Amino acid sequence: MLCWGNASFGQLGLGGIDEEIVLEPRMCSFFVNKKVQDVGCGLRHTVFVLDDGTVYTCGCNDLGQLGHEKSRKRPEQVGALDAQNIVTVSCGEAHTLALNDKGQVYAWGFAADGQLGLPGTEDYTRVPSEVFSWGQNKYGQLGLGFEYKKQTSPQVIKSLLGIPFAQITAGGAHSFVLTLSGAVFGWGRNKFGQLGLNDENDRYVPNLLKSLRSQKIVYISCGEDHTAALTKEGGVFTFGAGGYGQLGHNSTAHEINPRKVFELMGNIVAQIACGRQHTSAFVPSTGRIYSFGLGGNGQLGMGTTSNRKSPFPVKGNWLAYSGQIPVNLDGEDYYCVKRIFSGGDQSFSHYVTPQKRACQSHSTNMYVFPFSFFCNSEIEGMFSSSGCLNGKKSVQSNISLSSFCSNDDHYRTSARFSGVDMNAARLLFHKLIQPEHPHISQQVAASLEKNLIPKLTGSLPDVEALRLFLTLPECPLMNEAKNYMTLAIPFATAIVNLEKAPLKVLENWWSILEPPLFLRIVELYKDVVVHLLKLYKLGIPASEQRIFASCLHASLKVLEILHRVCLGNLYSYFQYDRFYIHEIQDLIDIRNDYFNWIQQQAYGMVNVSDGPVTICTYPFVFDAQAKTTLLQTDAVLQMQMAVDQAHRQNFSSIFLPVFESVNPCLILIVRRENIVGDAMEVLRKTKNVDYKKPLKVIFVGEEAVDAGGVRKEFFLLIMRELLDPKYGMFRYNEDSRLIWFSDKTFEDSDLFHLIGVVCGLAIYNFTIVELHFPLALYKKLLNKKPTLEDLKELMPDVGRSMQHLLDYPEDNVEDTFCLNFTITVENFGATEVKELIPNGADIPVVKQNRQEFVDAYVDYIFNKSVASLYDAFHEGFHKVCGGKVLQLFEPNELQAMVIGNTNYDWKELEKNTQYKGEYWADHQTIKWFWEVFHELSLEKKKQFLLFLTGSDRIPILGMKSLSLIIQPTGGGDEYLPVSHTCFNLLDLPKYTNKEILRSKLIQAIDHCEGFNLV
Repeated sequence: MLCWGNASFGQLGLGGIDEEIVLEPRMCSFFVNKKVQDVGCGLRHTVFVLDDGTVYTCGCNDLGQLGHEKSRKRPEQVGALDAQNIVTVSCGEAHTLALNDKGQVYAWGFAADGQLGLPGTEDYTRVPSEVFSWGQNKYGQLGLGFEYKKQTSPQVIKSLLGIPFAQITAGGAHSFVLTLSGAVFGWGRNKFGQLGLNDENDRYVPNLLKSLRSQKIVYISCGEDHTAALTKEGGVFTFGAGGYGQLGHNSTAHEINPRKVFELMGNIVAQIACGRQHTSAFVPSTGRIYSFGLGGNGQLGMGTTSNRKSPFPVKGNWLAYSGQIPVNLDGEDYYCVKRIFSGGDQSFSHYVTPQKRACQSHSTNMYVFPFSFFCNSEIEGMFSSSGCLNGKKSVQSNISLSSFCSNDDHYRTSARFSGVDMNAARLLFHKLIQPEHPHISQQVAASLEKNLIPKLTGSLPDVEALRLFLTLPECPLMNEAKNYMTLAIPFATAIVNLEKAPLKVLENWWSILEPPLFLRIVELYKDVVVHLLKLYKLGIPASEQRIFASCLHASLKVLEILHRVCLGNLYSYFQYDRFYIHEIQDLIDIRNDYFNWIQQQAYGMVNVSDGPVTICTYPFVFDAQAKTTLLQTDAVLQMQMAVDQAHRQNFSSIFLPVFESVNPCLILIVRRENIVGDAMEVLRKTKNVDYKKPLKVIFVGEEAVDAGGVRKEFFLLIMRELLDPKYGMFRYNEDSRLIWFSDKTFEDSDLFHLIGVVCGLAIYNFTIVELHFPLALYKKLLNKKPTLEDLKELMPDVGRSMQHLLDYPEDNVEDTFCLNFTITVENFGATEVKELIPNGADIPVVKQNRQEFVDAYVDYIFNKSVASLYDAFHEGFHKVCGGKVLQLFEPNELQAMVIGNTNYDWKELEKNTQYKGEYWADHQTIKWFWEVFHELSLEKKKQFLLFLTGSDRIPILGMKSLSLIIQPTGGGDEYLPVSHTCFNLLDLPKYTNKEILRSKLIQAIDHCEGFNLV
């Protein structure tokens, strides 16, 4: 051990020497053949810890700071700690703290301001990864707030809870903590800017030093009124008081912001240490120690008492670990530095001789955790503290429980990057939680339930504290149904209670998770919701219903947050149906839930977290079948209200002639040859309230009573007529076979309004219509913006060209594409140029604005060019079908609701067919029928669906919802099969052979238009 500086009280441990100051490094004979683990320096005393855990002190003992009454000039052992294995020490001006391998703190020395933290120190320090402070708080150096003046026992700094710490350090009256990801928090006195916060105001609570957040700080050291920070790359920042040059900037000015010591650039610094008013830095590549600042007591080790304003080498024959011993010189005169220490006005260097360096393990890492616990206590500690779980490592496995990442990833931690290797987290959790070790699982579960999750708060000091929220769902215990109430649901409550800023960070982190990891969180809380609804179905006691509602609300709220992440266009690959809970229909009464939802909205109770939970508040969990039930429920409710109003008006008209009698249904009497004109005439006179009535259609001259089938054909025929090219209302794209509104039509908006009404009536009356619009139409109906993907669907060639423009890698976009902000359209054989934005003809498309051009192009096609026509369609549609339930649908689902789908499963149709009379599945006629049917072409099969149901497409719920019924009928081989489209019922005569059945069936489906009573 080499030492230099103030020796007036024996604090250098050199024995009874004459000098009061030592100007150059001098060997302390006491430490020959001893290995020093740590050194703590007070103002006038020093504490040494050896590798065997023993503690030695020397220097001033006026206030008991040595812990013994032996010699003061030489290091003497502190006998009171003989039974303890001390691993690290720290000194204040006149008191000492020592930490043992069990996490217990011992204190002695001056106690006037409570700096010893006694009594009760042991009890407080058993809690892992939390920061405690005690003593004088005149400048806020305890970090507890302004109201605390002095604390005589340790107090936890609550504002730092949840952060994984790498280091804590204190100066004269200021304090710092360093997190594993390099975040620096400081508080206390700031008269000289020693907190680095760009001002000179004291801080009474920890403040994040944002200017160092991206610098990869690995170590902090504090002097009396200045601070030094070391980066992973070996750079040094200093700030605070600089009156003696202790900042190393070749100046005596104070610095209120961290400033890099440029005089050390070109050297990679591995260690730093601050004395009262001086600073030391160790450069391993040369083996040299540099120092700067106050030198009046020889603490700079340069052979003089002069101050230094910039770094100068400490005198001595320093040798790098990799360096060669100079020839013809005694190797004992050379020193290989292991650690440097500074404090007060003294400095120390622990070294090895060049001959012994091969046997020594050399590390430049200053931030070592020398703690070692038994497995059980370690597990309990790890899973009881969010800070510990966020950052500490398992001593047994040497694998981090949460910060599963490389050092570089640690320092990249930000609102956009968690710094966590989630796959490593999952593997470790699964390694720890195993069936063959149930006691470990029980201990972890108990620690999470009783200690960790209840302490989670909504306000967090730094993004690092959020890592727990990312990794804990990977713990297998969270996915066990028996732990839903004790772990998964309380954890969901903690997520929901996060303040806006930390919740946004968590959403950012979720958004870049790998899909399987993200999906696991979704599946976890879907399972929790199903579990709760099953309990609800069994019955919840009245006394527990409030708690149940709170649990269900929290779980659904987490799913809502996850769903919001997916909607942010970050999960384009993530299908919305992954949030569907298909068991919903079996577990709750959807109709009743809908009525409760309507009532809650009416009374403004939708977002009340402790009130009754309605699943309709979280529509993303409904699958298509459930949403269809909701829409039917809404339609039936609206129809019933309209019918009831009609009946009330009819009843009033009996006694009060002023009231007209009205029909409880919306009646459309139309001629096939003038179906558009007749329908428009009736609907133009129809009041809005009448659209909500059940629709009945009568074809003039036909006998059928509309029980559904006539209505189906009406929709088929009128849509076929309206979309006929003779009207010129729509443009047909040959490539996509889709239509879109034509901006060049002579028809007025009434026809577009009629189409909107017809589409709305079709949905409202549960009828499929044939409508070859792109998905963009349904997006617009649900107030969602069409995108480039929609342009690709409608106009594939144009869409591909736009994508090529966006993907073009070179800078010469203008020269290559020769585009400006215009579009060329056809106008009755001529071409016309339209500007996409004001003065668009004068604005060329370049690399910087090409996205704006594509957005403007898409907006023109789907919005601007057809605004008046679409508005008429939109008004007509929403006049019938507008309502809250429609907004629950995704565009794809609404499209399938309107036009059905073509996911034909003919075997499923056969499987779900029912038989009446003497028919049954193995009846010969039935066997012939299905043999003939499966041999038909796809087009003929679709014609059969049209013949039987009134549409060649299948409902959104699939083939199983068609419920085909076949019954025998009288007659013989000369009779045709007859369909009752209202009921999906087929009258099938008992034919004498398969060929006759084939002939008659094909004849029937080829002539299926028209209705007559059979």
